[in-house]
This record gives sequence, structure tokens and C-alpha cells, in this order.
Amino acid sequence: MGKLYVVPTPVGNLEDMTFRAIRVLKEADLILAEDTRTSGILLKHYEIKNAMQSHHKFNEHKTVESIVNRIKAGETVALISDAGTPGISDPGFLIVRECVKNDIEVQCLPGATAFVPALVSSGLPDERFCFEGFLPQKKGRMTRLKALQEEKRTMIFYESPYRLVKTLTQFVEYFGAERPVSVCREISKIHEESVRGTLTDVITHFTVNEPKGEIVIIVGGKEDRKNEQI
Repeated sequence: MGKLYVVPTPVGNLEDMTFRAIRVLKEADLILAEDTRTSGILLKHYEIKNAMQSHHKFNEHKTVESIVNRIKAGETVALISDAGTPGISDPGFLIVRECVKNDIEVQCLPGATAFVPALVSSGLPDERFCFEGFLPQKKGRMTRLKALQEEKRTMIFYESPYRLVKTLTQFVEYFGAERPVSVCREISKIHEESVRGTLTDVITHFTVNEPKGEIVIIVGGKEDRKNEQI
């Protein structure tokens, strides 16, 4: 019986790759990559020449059975995504679930994921939080936002730069204009930036300065005002 390794890859700076992740990828019989062109740049940088196969949300239902069979036959398979930890708003859950069902050992290496540095550097409470990832684009979006109106924990969202201002404007409608927020973009890259303030402040900033790159939005939870002094 082989093994499945879930291997985080850098969200920006290639130096964020761990020694263990490099070793596992070099030893794997097969590397499953979300986009072989994107991952090819990383693998070339670290002189990793192992066999690579495309594995993304459009083909994973078709390929998962054959991959499980290869692992059962004794092969070691490593799963990577374009950036960060597979399964966190990226493909990965399906193959992990099937391996667990088939009593195949699954090891997820610790490593890069975008929301952790964004949360820690936000200045907002991080002892408890809820990860929402990408909100639904159409159906269910407003329902989800309404459900989060009473959320007291810090909330984490992923968003495209093209939809950032629109999303922040919707947050004003559901959370209020004065809700604290931190927008972190281009994490661990040359132009990394965190913009903090109220929703109004941050909307103003990104209305004037066009957002670019990968975006993580950290929104403060609803404050409990019951214990405030009058």
C-alpha cells in the first residue's frame, strides 16, 4: 500500500517551500498538480523532475479512482495546488476522502496557506475565527452574508481583486460601515500590502488604488455590547 501526501506550496515567495516538502516531491512516484504549467515553474526551480498529472476541480471526479488504485498498488502520490495548502479553497478534499475510505494513509505536511499570515497581521482578534473562503457568486450569497451578521468571531474571506470593492460594499450593507477590516494582498510577494481600517476607509482606498493580486479579507466579528457601560 502506498501513501498520499498533501503538500503545501508557496503562496508567493518560492523560499517559503520547506525542506520536507521538497524531499517528498522528489521521492513521489506521481505529483498531482492543479495546473501543471504553474507547478512546473516551482518544480523546475527545485530541480524536481518526477511524473506530474493534472488534477483539478473539472477532472478530479474522473481521475480519483485510478489514482486510488495506483496508491493501493504501492505508489506514493503527492498532491499540490497552484499555491498554498490543497483542500483550502482548492482541489484536494475528494482525493483525500477517497483515500481515507480505502484505508490509505494520508499525511498533510504543515506549510503555507494564505489566510494565516493575513489573520495574524490584521490586528483583529485571532484566538477564534471562522473561515468562509470564497462566497457564492450568485445563488446563496446574500443568504450567507445575512447568516454572518450575528457572527462574533473574526471572519476570513478570499476574493478576486476584480470583485473586491463590490464585496466590501456588500459587507457595509450587512455588517455596517464602521466594522473593522484588514485587506491583505500579494502575501509573501514583493508588493505585499495590508490595508486596515473601517469598511468605509478600506473601500475608499481601493476605489482610488486599483487592487491587484490575490486577496484575503479579514473582518472583525460583531461586538457584544451587553456589557458596555452606559
